[in-house]
Amino acid sequence: MGKDQVERKIGPCTIKHMSRGAVLVVGVIFLSSIVTADDQSLSAYDVLQSYNFPKGLLPQGALGYDLDKDTGKFNAYLNGSCGFALEGSYQLKYRATISGFISRNKLTKLKGISVKILFLWVDIVEVTRDGDGLEFSVGIASAEFPIDNFEECPQCGCGLDCINGQVRKLKINPFVSSI
Repeated sequence: MGKDQVERKIGPCTIKHMSRGAVLVVGVIFLSSIVTADDQSLSAYDVLQSYNFPKGLLPQGALGYDLDKDTGKFNAYLNGSCGFALEGSYQLKYRATISGFISRNKLTKLKGISVKILFLWVDIVEVTRDGDGLEFSVGIASAEFPIDNFEECPQCGCGLDCINGQVRKLKINPFVSSI
């Protein structure tokens, strides 16, 4: 028996124990095989793009994310709640944690993103990419926007044009459909 192992008899069984140092080494090797360097180097924006979504769906400053690749369940973390206006008529609010399910071209069961429609705040529950368009659903209605509106990430407080202090106009497809 090597110096890193200890043998202990318990009844008819013999159990071999490794020293704490050997257990630590095996544990580090095991954990590093579960979490790969690639997964840790991807940002929340990179993950969005890997599922064929533009990075501009999230505001600047996303701190990190969790993703279960088997189910698509995710959480994205911001540095606190965030709000801004786009085109003067759309106001958006993001909670500090945004969650849902992601698959190629589809975000479902979203929680944490709201849009103000007239005088009411409603949750955006689904985003679907169809070619060069993104369809945003609030459950009973949806609206489609060209994907190039989301090439850059908005900034909390001022949206897309914080340098000049002006709100950049979004291109909009005026068609709003019921689900």
